Amino acid sequence: MIVTVTLNSALDRSVTVPILQLGQRHRASDVLTLAGGKGINVARALKRLEMPVVATGLAGGRTGTRIVEELTGESILNDFVRIAGESRTSTLVVDPTSGMQTEINEWGPKVSEIELEMLMEKLRYLARGAEVVVFAGSLPRGVDEGFYADAARELVRRGVRVVLDTEGEPLRRGLEAEPWLVSPNQHEAEQLVGQELDDDDDFLMALDAIAELGARNVHVTLENGCFALVREDRQVRRYRAVTPRLEPVSVVGAGDALLAQWVTSVLEGQGTEEALRLAAAAGAASVLEVGAGRFDPAEARRLAAAVEVYELQRVS
Repeated sequence: MIVTVTLNSALDRSVTVPILQLGQRHRASDVLTLAGGKGINVARALKRLEMPVVATGLAGGRTGTRIVEELTGESILNDFVRIAGESRTSTLVVDPTSGMQTEINEWGPKVSEIELEMLMEKLRYLARGAEVVVFAGSLPRGVDEGFYADAARELVRRGVRVVLDTEGEPLRRGLEAEPWLVSPNQHEAEQLVGQELDDDDDFLMALDAIAELGARNVHVTLENGCFALVREDRQVRRYRAVTPRLEPVSVVGAGDALLAQWVTSVLEGQGTEEALRLAAAAGAASVLEVGAGRFDPAEARRLAAAVEVYELQRVS
């Protein structure tokens, strides 16, 4: 079983508005409402891959109730801690004519120490039956930036493989817990290593720097695939996965689908190169749909044939 954790859960509304013009009145051509937050997005992708998954985290107020209802409606098993504050709503405006996407994210609730301890108790219980626990997304107000580090450290001691997908100081501190996998996007990786990443050598440096901070395995996701550092058979190997060029409908959540497929492939015993090929293809398939974590596994399998995976050699 895989457990995904979302502290800053949201009700995500994706609104499609052709030929969007600021300051003008528009009528949306389509509206999609889903439970959201990175951990929930990963859970949705895992559900599409038919992996046993439980989504947990924090949910509050009427919005929190709607989040749980949406998850239940998608048949995603969930067990959230209810909190006093109101969960946030996030809005994505997609203009299909220009490809422009605009995100509007609320701050989200302030969380108390008692509510956090309730979540930790739930995680200790769920972790008993979990092979992997995924911590993903930003932290709400009032939560110490070391929360992921403390929670991950405890679960690692229990023998659970921990995945961390966040950014900034929570990511930097979380690396100290030596998670099984971290999966920043390019911008998040650049923040972490303190420089822009332009070519293969830059990404190789970033992979090694992030691994030296504590990560066992590293993905740096891009719009056209990912760079990866993988430990296997007491060796450290580095890869590049490149996806075919596509016309994206929405790029939000592509990294969540990639992460979900990689974890699935590893648990199913796939080799590293095949796991990366399938993961990159899942990320590519997800850009063809509106809604984070949504993709067609059949389309991903078709795209996988065109994904190029090659090993990178470190220059001494």
